[in-house]
Amino acid sequence: MRTFLIAGVASFMAALDTLVVTTALPTIREQFGASLESMEWTVNVFTLCYAVFLLAAAALGDRFGRKRVFVLGLVLFTGSSAAAAMAGSIGMLVLARAIQGLGTAMIIPLALTLLVSATRPERRGAAIAGLGGMVGLGIALGPWIGGAVVQLGSWQAVFWINVPVGLVLVPLAALLLTEGGRTRRRLDVRGVLLLMAGLFGVVFGLIRSVTLGWSHVQVLLPLAAGVAVLGVFAWWERVAAEPVLPPRLFRSRGFTLSNLASTLVQGGMLGAVFLLTQFLQLVLAYGPLDAGVRTLPWTLLPALVAPLAGVFGDRLGVRRLMVASAVLQGAALACFAVVVAPAVPYSLLWPGMVVAGAGMGLFYAVAARQPLDFVAPAEEGLAAGVNNAMRQIGIVMGVAVLAGVFAAAGGYGTPALFVSGLRASLWVGVAILGAAAVAAWLVPAVAVRPGSRSQPLATAASGDPSVRPLAS
Repeated sequence: MRTFLIAGVASFMAALDTLVVTTALPTIREQFGASLESMEWTVNVFTLCYAVFLLAAAALGDRFGRKRVFVLGLVLFTGSSAAAAMAGSIGMLVLARAIQGLGTAMIIPLALTLLVSATRPERRGAAIAGLGGMVGLGIALGPWIGGAVVQLGSWQAVFWINVPVGLVLVPLAALLLTEGGRTRRRLDVRGVLLLMAGLFGVVFGLIRSVTLGWSHVQVLLPLAAGVAVLGVFAWWERVAAEPVLPPRLFRSRGFTLSNLASTLVQGGMLGAVFLLTQFLQLVLAYGPLDAGVRTLPWTLLPALVAPLAGVFGDRLGVRRLMVASAVLQGAALACFAVVVAPAVPYSLLWPGMVVAGAGMGLFYAVAARQPLDFVAPAEEGLAAGVNNAMRQIGIVMGVAVLAGVFAAAGGYGTPALFVSGLRASLWVGVAILGAAAVAAWLVPAVAVRPGSRSQPLATAASGDPSVRPLAS
């Protein structure tokens, strides 16, 4: 229980900062006289650093100790939150947000592996689902909490709220957590650097595409360079003695498809959230706090659904829950696309929010758990890092693609233009979530025995070394 509480609170705090700053941006821009691009980097640099450092953090945890790296992540996150609150310029704020992203990359995947190693096998499903619910709740409540804090206080309070929590968690984690597994293999430094450089190029290009369009040199050059470096990374991992990302993981169809489904769900839904939260404020003219209150049917349901999904996940099957998650969220976006209008009444929006919240709760209950069914116990930290990295890259890609569709089909000029762009983006989101449902359905069937985690029969029978034996 103590491991779950520490890991859960730390994950919630770190996930909260994914979107909590969005409602503070107008106040920050006014105080610093910052450009629109600087405001975008205040949000995006966090996701960028989070995404590119996840696998490196997981590898460092396996090499130097997961508890040690987790505590270091808490220290970095807490210190950078204080630095962001005290920032005297937009440049210092962006730098502090980058360090926050690095700290989050150490916290969330290692929280999962520490929890898995400290939980009995028969309770792991519920524990993982509960942790996933905490992460999902942190992301979902970010805009609401940010709006409330900004409207009742100041934008600096968005960051100060992390500091007392972090100051309590650091000594508790250092004293109460167990190490949670450790390997003595050499760290693949070259592989880590190649992976980080390649991901940085791709993610940087995707972020810049929102502002500059897909044909700009600042988009095409980083994308091309990133893809090229990732190609070198793939070659190196095949010849490295102890690769940071063993190619055998992706020889498992279940592992590959699980991660693909997670990436598509995260991209399709949170890309839509990025635009829908603006719709509530810019078109329907709700204030930050009022907009946050009206999203509560959406943001609170994951906290209720995720634990239930964890309890019944083994009985119903993780694959079915993942498919249901994608279908529900796609249906919610379709509902929004049909009803959005410059003066749409809230009564037409909340049913879609309820459906989206239920689907999001299912997703956060099983998304982190499913890939772990296709890897050996010693590689759970690495698998968690891969899954989290792909989901964060999914967010960046989703925001970039849906924002690009929004700009092409509409814009910010008038409420009618905004609705036109939003509607087109929502239908693209529906298509992305439909593809996620197909990928989730193609994950190999698993066999479930009472009191055990689900195990992939087809993959285990084939002798895939990345899959643990079927539990008795």
